[in-house]
Amino acid sequence: MRFFIGVLIVLFFFSSCNSDKKNDVDVSEIKVNFSVDRFDVDFYSATKQTLPKVKGKFPFFFPKEITDSISLSKITNKDEQELFTETQKRYKDFSSTETELKSLFKHVKFYNPTFKSPKVITMLTNIDYDSRVIYADSLLIISLDVYLGKNHRFYADYPNYIKENNTKEHLIVDVANAIISKQMSPSVNRSFLGKMIEEGKKMYLLDMYLPAISDKEKIGYEQDKLNWSTSNEEQIWMYFMEKKLLFSTDTRLNKRFLETVPFSKFYMEHDNLSPGKIGTWVGWQIVRSYMKHNDVSLQELLKINAIDLFNKSKYKPKK
Repeated sequence: MRFFIGVLIVLFFFSSCNSDKKNDVDVSEIKVNFSVDRFDVDFYSATKQTLPKVKGKFPFFFPKEITDSISLSKITNKDEQELFTETQKRYKDFSSTETELKSLFKHVKFYNPTFKSPKVITMLTNIDYDSRVIYADSLLIISLDVYLGKNHRFYADYPNYIKENNTKEHLIVDVANAIISKQMSPSVNRSFLGKMIEEGKKMYLLDMYLPAISDKEKIGYEQDKLNWSTSNEEQIWMYFMEKKLLFSTDTRLNKRFLETVPFSKFYMEHDNLSPGKIGTWVGWQIVRSYMKHNDVSLQELLKINAIDLFNKSKYKPKK
C-alpha cells in the first residue's frame, strides 16, 4: 500500500548520514535556486515504452526490487489513476505553490546564509499523512495527495484534527516544519516547561519563515479551537501551575499536551473543546514574549536554555 515510502525512508536516512510586522524582512535581494520535478505526473503518465525514461530520471525510486511489471501495475490501477486525477485537479498548475516555496527558502536563507535550497519532488503516497513531507538536506519530497482540501471525499473517514491540515494552504507549513526539524538540535529538556519552550521555539521559527501565514494555519487548529486557546490562556497557565506540571518530567504529559491529538487532556468535563498540543501553543506565547522583551538574534534564541528563556520572557498569559 505504501509503494515508495520504504524507499523514501532509506533515502532520508542516507541523505541525513498573523504575524508582527517586524517579521516582514526584506528578502527581495536573496537569491535561491531550486527545481521542481513532478514525479507524480511523469510516473502516472508513463507507458511501458516511456517507463525507462522515468526510471532514469528518478533512479532512487526504483530499487531492483521494484520491477517494471510492479510499476506498470500500479500505473494502470484504477484507484491509483483516480487519485492522480484528483490531485491533478488541484496541482496541475504548481506555480502558486512554487512561489510560496521560493519565499520560504528566501526567508530561511535570510536567517541562515549557508542554507541551500533543496530540489523539490512531488509524488503521491496513497494519502499517507505520516509522510506528508520528507526533507533530506538536498531533497524535499512532497506528497500532494495529502493536500486536496479538508472536505475532499478521500478524507471522509479522517478525524477533523487531521483533515483540517489536508489543505493546499497548509502544505507550505509542513514544508517549513520539515526544514525547522532539521535545524533544531535534539532537545535535552526533560521538564514539561522545557519541552513546551522547545516546541515554542519551532513555532517562532514559523513566524520568521512564514510571516504572511496566519497563526491558525501555523498551529494547524480549527478556528474554534484557536479561539478557545486565546480565550482560555490564563486558565490553561493556572492549571499547569496549580497541578505543578511545569517542572514535571512525567512523559505522559507529552501526549496530553504536546502531541497532535484530537484534544488536550486536562481531565475536565469539557476537554473536547480544547485543541491538541495546547502546551505547544503556550510555549509559543512564552517564546514570543521573550523575543518581544529581549534583543537577540534568531540563532541566539535557538541556543538559549529553555529555563533561562522563561525567566527572561516576562510572560503573562492573556486574561
